Amino acid sequence: MNYKPPLELVSGNANNNITASVIWLHGLGADGYDFEPIVNKLNLSHVRFILPHAPEMAITRNSGYIMPAWYDLYGAPNSKTGSGVEDEAGIKNSQHYINGLIQNEINRGIPTERVVIAGFSQGGAIALYTALRYSQKLGGILALSTYLPIKSKLSTEKNIANQTIPILMAHGVFDDVISLDMCKISLQTLHDNHYTVSWHEYNMAHSVCNEEIDDIRSFLKRVLP
Repeated sequence: MNYKPPLELVSGNANNNITASVIWLHGLGADGYDFEPIVNKLNLSHVRFILPHAPEMAITRNSGYIMPAWYDLYGAPNSKTGSGVEDEAGIKNSQHYINGLIQNEINRGIPTERVVIAGFSQGGAIALYTALRYSQKLGGILALSTYLPIKSKLSTEKNIANQTIPILMAHGVFDDVISLDMCKISLQTLHDNHYTVSWHEYNMAHSVCNEEIDDIRSFLKRVLP
Protein backbone atom coordinates (compact mmCIF):
# COMPACT_ATOMS: atom_id res chain seq x y z
CA MET A 1 0.00 0.00 0.00
CA ASN A 2 1.13 3.53 -0.79
CA TYR A 3 0.68 5.79 2.25
CA LYS A 4 1.35 9.51 2.06
CA PRO A 5 3.06 11.06 5.10
CA PRO A 6 0.39 11.93 7.68
CA LEU A 7 -0.62 15.48 8.52
CA GLU A 8 0.67 16.59 11.94
CA LEU A 9 -0.97 19.38 13.92
CA VAL A 10 -0.12 21.09 17.20
CA SER A 11 -2.32 23.84 18.63
CA GLY A 12 -0.67 27.15 19.39
CA ASN A 13 3.10 27.49 19.65
CA ALA A 14 5.01 24.78 17.80
CA ASN A 15 7.50 24.72 20.69
CA ASN A 16 4.85 23.50 23.13
CA ASN A 17 5.80 20.69 25.48
CA ILE A 18 4.06 17.81 23.70
CA THR A 19 3.19 15.07 26.19
CA ALA A 20 0.52 13.12 24.28
CA SER A 21 -0.54 12.08 20.79
CA VAL A 22 -3.86 11.46 19.08
CA ILE A 23 -3.85 9.39 15.89
CA TRP A 24 -7.10 10.34 14.10
CA LEU A 25 -8.36 8.38 11.08
CA HIS A 26 -10.73 9.89 8.52
CA GLY A 27 -13.68 8.22 6.84
CA LEU A 28 -14.16 6.64 3.42
CA GLY A 29 -13.31 8.93 0.51
CA ALA A 30 -11.78 11.66 2.68
CA ASP A 31 -8.20 12.37 3.76
CA GLY A 32 -6.25 13.52 6.78
CA TYR A 33 -7.21 17.15 6.18
CA ASP A 34 -10.87 16.32 6.81
CA PHE A 35 -10.58 16.76 10.59
CA GLU A 36 -8.05 19.61 10.63
CA PRO A 37 -10.73 22.23 11.47
CA ILE A 38 -12.02 20.15 14.38
CA VAL A 39 -8.52 19.59 15.78
CA ASN A 40 -7.99 23.34 15.72
CA LYS A 41 -11.26 23.86 17.64
CA LEU A 42 -10.15 21.42 20.36
CA ASN A 43 -7.22 23.70 21.27
CA LEU A 44 -5.22 21.15 23.26
CA SER A 45 -1.73 22.63 23.25
CA HIS A 46 0.05 19.63 24.82
CA VAL A 47 -1.22 17.14 22.23
CA ARG A 48 0.23 16.24 18.84
CA PHE A 49 -2.47 15.21 16.37
CA ILE A 50 -1.45 12.70 13.70
CA LEU A 51 -3.94 12.67 10.79
CA PRO A 52 -2.97 9.90 8.34
CA HIS A 53 -4.21 9.57 4.76
CA ALA A 54 -5.71 6.25 3.69
CA PRO A 55 -4.35 4.69 0.48
CA GLU A 56 -6.52 4.69 -2.63
CA MET A 57 -8.26 1.46 -3.57
CA ALA A 58 -11.20 0.17 -5.57
CA ILE A 59 -14.33 -0.14 -3.42
CA THR A 60 -16.51 -3.07 -4.40
CA ARG A 61 -19.72 -1.62 -2.94
CA ASN A 62 -19.16 1.53 -5.00
CA SER A 63 -18.88 -0.33 -8.32
CA GLY A 64 -15.09 -0.49 -8.10
CA TYR A 65 -14.67 3.28 -7.84
CA ILE A 66 -11.17 4.15 -6.61
CA MET A 67 -11.03 6.33 -3.50
CA PRO A 68 -9.12 6.71 -0.22
CA ALA A 69 -10.14 3.83 2.05
CA TRP A 70 -8.84 1.86 5.00
CA TYR A 71 -10.33 -1.37 3.62
CA ASP A 72 -12.72 -2.59 0.95
CA LEU A 73 -16.49 -2.67 1.44
CA TYR A 74 -18.69 -5.36 -0.08
CA GLY A 75 -22.45 -5.63 0.37
CA ALA A 76 -24.55 -3.79 2.91
CA PRO A 77 -24.36 -5.27 6.44
CA ASN A 78 -27.22 -7.31 7.85
CA SER A 79 -29.49 -4.92 9.76
CA LYS A 80 -30.11 -7.42 12.58
CA THR A 81 -26.56 -8.62 13.15
CA GLY A 82 -24.67 -5.53 11.99
CA SER A 83 -22.28 -7.70 10.02
CA GLY A 84 -21.73 -9.09 6.56
CA VAL A 85 -18.77 -10.14 4.45
CA GLU A 86 -15.82 -8.06 5.64
CA ASP A 87 -12.40 -7.30 4.17
CA GLU A 88 -10.42 -8.79 7.04
CA ALA A 89 -7.14 -8.71 5.10
CA GLY A 90 -7.58 -5.01 4.34
CA ILE A 91 -8.51 -4.26 7.94
CA LYS A 92 -5.37 -6.03 9.14
CA ASN A 93 -3.24 -4.06 6.66
CA SER A 94 -4.55 -0.83 8.16
CA GLN A 95 -4.03 -2.19 11.67
CA HIS A 96 -0.38 -2.85 10.83
CA TYR A 97 0.02 0.68 9.47
CA ILE A 98 -1.56 2.28 12.55
CA ASN A 99 0.64 0.12 14.80
CA GLY A 100 3.58 1.68 12.97
CA LEU A 101 2.27 5.19 13.65
CA ILE A 102 1.95 4.33 17.35
CA GLN A 103 5.55 3.10 17.31
CA ASN A 104 6.63 6.40 15.73
CA GLU A 105 5.13 8.26 18.70
CA ILE A 106 6.84 5.90 21.16
CA ASN A 107 10.12 6.62 19.38
CA ARG A 108 9.49 10.34 19.89
CA GLY A 109 9.17 9.82 23.64
CA ILE A 110 5.39 9.52 24.04
CA PRO A 111 4.36 6.64 26.36
CA THR A 112 1.70 4.34 24.91
CA GLU A 113 -0.73 5.25 27.69
CA ARG A 114 -0.55 8.85 26.39
CA VAL A 115 -1.62 7.80 22.86
CA VAL A 116 -5.29 7.92 21.85
CA ILE A 117 -6.58 6.25 18.68
CA ALA A 118 -9.50 8.13 17.12
CA GLY A 119 -11.52 7.67 13.98
CA PHE A 120 -14.67 8.65 12.11
CA SER A 121 -16.81 6.13 10.24
CA GLN A 122 -14.48 3.66 8.49
CA GLY A 123 -11.56 5.24 10.34
CA GLY A 124 -13.37 4.65 13.62
CA ALA A 125 -13.75 0.98 12.76
CA ILE A 126 -9.97 0.73 12.34
CA ALA A 127 -9.44 2.65 15.59
CA LEU A 128 -11.55 0.13 17.51
CA TYR A 129 -10.08 -2.91 15.77
CA THR A 130 -6.48 -1.79 16.28
CA ALA A 131 -6.61 -0.41 19.82
CA LEU A 132 -8.49 -3.35 21.34
CA ARG A 133 -5.82 -5.72 19.99
CA TYR A 134 -2.79 -3.59 20.80
CA SER A 135 -0.27 -5.25 23.10
CA GLN A 136 0.49 -2.22 25.30
CA LYS A 137 -1.85 0.00 27.31
CA LEU A 138 -3.18 2.93 25.27
CA GLY A 139 -4.75 6.15 26.47
CA GLY A 140 -8.19 5.79 24.91
CA ILE A 141 -10.37 5.31 21.84
CA LEU A 142 -12.58 7.86 20.08
CA ALA A 143 -15.09 5.94 17.92
CA LEU A 144 -17.21 8.47 15.99
CA SER A 145 -20.18 7.49 13.81
CA THR A 146 -18.78 4.02 13.40
CA TYR A 147 -19.05 0.33 14.21
CA LEU A 148 -16.93 -2.56 15.45
CA PRO A 149 -15.56 -4.70 12.58
CA ILE A 150 -14.89 -8.45 12.76
CA LYS A 151 -17.01 -8.61 15.93
CA SER A 152 -17.04 -12.40 16.11
CA LYS A 153 -13.27 -12.54 16.75
CA LEU A 154 -13.01 -9.86 19.42
CA SER A 155 -13.34 -12.25 22.36
CA THR A 156 -10.35 -14.32 21.22
CA GLU A 157 -8.20 -11.58 19.67
CA LYS A 158 -8.55 -8.73 22.20
CA ASN A 159 -5.51 -7.93 24.30
CA ILE A 160 -5.78 -7.80 28.08
CA ALA A 161 -3.48 -4.73 28.06
CA ASN A 162 -6.43 -2.65 26.84
CA GLN A 163 -9.33 -4.36 28.62
CA THR A 164 -9.94 -1.20 30.68
CA ILE A 165 -9.19 1.35 27.96
CA PRO A 166 -11.48 4.43 28.05
CA ILE A 167 -13.79 4.41 25.01
CA LEU A 168 -16.01 7.21 23.76
CA MET A 169 -18.58 6.21 21.15
CA ALA A 170 -20.63 8.95 19.51
CA HIS A 171 -23.33 8.59 16.87
CA GLY A 172 -25.98 10.58 15.07
CA VAL A 173 -29.61 9.60 15.55
CA PHE A 174 -30.29 10.34 11.87
CA ASP A 175 -27.21 8.61 10.44
CA ASP A 176 -28.20 6.94 7.16
CA VAL A 177 -24.67 5.69 6.33
CA ILE A 178 -23.98 3.64 9.47
CA SER A 179 -27.30 3.29 11.23
CA LEU A 180 -27.73 3.93 14.94
CA ASP A 181 -29.01 0.35 15.30
CA MET A 182 -25.85 -1.04 13.71
CA CYS A 183 -23.70 1.02 16.05
CA LYS A 184 -25.69 -0.20 19.07
CA ILE A 185 -25.02 -3.81 18.04
CA SER A 186 -21.31 -2.95 18.23
CA LEU A 187 -21.87 -1.26 21.58
CA GLN A 188 -23.51 -4.43 22.89
CA THR A 189 -20.56 -6.51 21.67
CA LEU A 190 -18.20 -4.25 23.60
CA HIS A 191 -20.36 -4.57 26.72
CA ASP A 192 -20.46 -8.36 26.28
CA ASN A 193 -16.66 -8.29 26.26
CA HIS A 194 -16.63 -6.24 29.49
CA TYR A 195 -15.50 -2.90 28.05
CA THR A 196 -16.69 0.35 29.63
CA VAL A 197 -18.03 2.74 26.99
CA SER A 198 -19.04 6.38 27.29
CA TRP A 199 -21.98 6.50 24.85
CA HIS A 200 -23.27 9.72 23.24
CA GLU A 201 -26.14 10.30 20.77
CA TYR A 202 -26.70 13.53 18.86
CA ASN A 203 -29.46 14.93 16.65
CA MET A 204 -27.36 14.78 13.50
CA ALA A 205 -26.73 12.62 10.45
CA HIS A 206 -23.35 11.07 9.46
CA SER A 207 -21.33 14.06 10.61
CA VAL A 208 -19.90 15.90 13.62
CA CYS A 209 -21.67 18.58 15.66
CA ASN A 210 -20.52 21.25 18.12
CA GLU A 211 -21.91 19.39 21.13
CA GLU A 212 -19.90 16.35 20.08
CA ILE A 213 -16.72 18.43 19.75
CA ASP A 214 -17.23 19.64 23.33
CA ASP A 215 -17.61 16.02 24.50
CA ILE A 216 -14.48 14.99 22.58
CA ARG A 217 -12.51 17.82 24.20
CA SER A 218 -13.70 16.78 27.67
CA PHE A 219 -12.81 13.15 26.98
CA LEU A 220 -9.31 14.00 25.75
CA LYS A 221 -8.68 16.29 28.71
CA ARG A 222 -9.69 13.46 31.03
CA VAL A 223 -7.60 10.69 29.46
CA LEU A 224 -4.67 12.93 28.46
CA PRO A 225 -4.47 15.47 31.30
